[in-house]
Amino acid sequence: MVLDHQEASHELDDSVRVKVREALLKRHHHQNEKKKNLIPIVRSITEGTRKQSEPHLTATSPQPPPATEQAKNGAGQDGTQVDLSKVDLHFMKKIPEGAEASNVLVGELDFLERPIVAFVRLSPAVLLTGLTEVPIPTRFLFILLGPDGKAQQYHEIGRSMATIMTDEIFHDVAYKAKDRSDLLAGIDEFLDQVTVLPPGEWDPSIRIEPPKSVPSQEKRKQPGVPNGTACQVEEELHAEHHGPELQRTGRLFGGLILDIKRKAPFYLSDFKDGLSLQCVASFLFLYCACMSPVITFGGLLGEATEGRISAIESLFGASMTGVAYSLFAGQPLTILGSTGPVLVFEKILFKFCKDYDLSYLSLRTCIGLWTALLCLVLVATDASSLVCYITRFTEEAFAALICLIFIYEALEKLFHLGEIYPFNTHSDLDKLTLAYCRCAEPDNPSNKTLELWSERNITASAVSWANLSVKECISLQGHFVGTACGHHGPYTPDVLFWSTILFFSTFFMSAFFKQFKTSRYFPTKVRSMISDFAVFLTIVIMVLLDYAIGVPSQKLKVPSKFQ
Repeated sequence: MVLDHQEASHELDDSVRVKVREALLKRHHHQNEKKKNLIPIVRSITEGTRKQSEPHLTATSPQPPPATEQAKNGAGQDGTQVDLSKVDLHFMKKIPEGAEASNVLVGELDFLERPIVAFVRLSPAVLLTGLTEVPIPTRFLFILLGPDGKAQQYHEIGRSMATIMTDEIFHDVAYKAKDRSDLLAGIDEFLDQVTVLPPGEWDPSIRIEPPKSVPSQEKRKQPGVPNGTACQVEEELHAEHHGPELQRTGRLFGGLILDIKRKAPFYLSDFKDGLSLQCVASFLFLYCACMSPVITFGGLLGEATEGRISAIESLFGASMTGVAYSLFAGQPLTILGSTGPVLVFEKILFKFCKDYDLSYLSLRTCIGLWTALLCLVLVATDASSLVCYITRFTEEAFAALICLIFIYEALEKLFHLGEIYPFNTHSDLDKLTLAYCRCAEPDNPSNKTLELWSERNITASAVSWANLSVKECISLQGHFVGTACGHHGPYTPDVLFWSTILFFSTFFMSAFFKQFKTSRYFPTKVRSMISDFAVFLTIVIMVLLDYAIGVPSQKLKVPSKFQ
């Protein structure tokens, strides 16, 4: 991760990355270990830091004068097992239970042009065998590798980081920091409180006596003013914890007017900024992500509403609302078109209309108009300010519902294919040459079948049943007979199994491409591009594969005419 981050910020090229990786994986040496006639490369200062809930107790490793370590061209030793004979058990007993380590690794490399610095927080803490002097889990890693000739400077930076990690306030910052700016703010606060001793005013060999009682650090936790003295800040109203977008204006359409004023300066740049390669990947992904469910759910709506609202209406509606919404709205994460909950609602509404002899499309139009009117009222009264009271639980519950519906629909479709394209579970390979399947006149036709024949003026005896195709046999409600037949028609195992292969291959390939960014293959730009276009690439590859194999798998039924 450290190397990927450095490479992404153009700090490393591929050749240097390999050498730095080798250096990082070499066996390090503690400062209290002596080696003669070797050039220093990596030094480690280790210390135990408490967990967030533990009392403030820190154990630091002994810090004698720096010891030399491994030669630049020396091979790294592979020591991964915990050797208890090398563990300082006396030191181990002093470390409180639940303590975690912070490892500071510094060194110089002759092929580097600029320093590489990384501060890593592991979650959860990991026991890195052979790294710390005592076997306790590591929570933090500070890595500094720089050009040759400044070993003493790197050593002092490492000592400074080890010192700052013993600070109670910086502990809280390090454990809770969300990004780089939080860490830098914590370092700035630490430096504001540090007392500096001039080098000519004291003797480093004389030990400074610790205070009899450690002063409280509570004042540092309070918000400060420029001169360093703490001040009490009045508690803000909980509605002020967010930006001005969710504050009530008290005026009719006041929030909408302010939204337009805030958005207007950036309106054109939003379109200009979209002209980049990464955005093209998003366009293609969203095209597939929006188009597929719109047509799929459109087909399901057509079945549920007996053709009142089908794929073409869903496509037209999603296109119109999508364009209008993208041009005028500020929320890019809204799902456009039909979803699982909408499909369920439409089914219930259609059944309701059928039971009470109501016009479905008229009622659906009234619901749409009422929804638009209610949305207008909500905008006029700044009702969106109430969003700040909605917890993450509500959002996660709806997200989980939609995820479950989509996963269920996908799997249900796959199982449904097993009914449409059945396969013979009792097939005898030796008798495949004798297998046959043909249409035959039903022995005891039902009243429904007889009515169908009379409507179409069909005489059963006049029909050449054995020469009918599968669709013709089903439309005339004939029976399939033969060893290669199921209830719904001839056995066609290749379609079901090929669809299953496509189903899981698409999922696993898209997941693989998405994680390709962190792999070791190809340069960074190529990996990033593959990762960005993961879903679109997968769909294209699988469609071409399906076309090349030629198995008659089910395709997405897109209307050929706009009507």
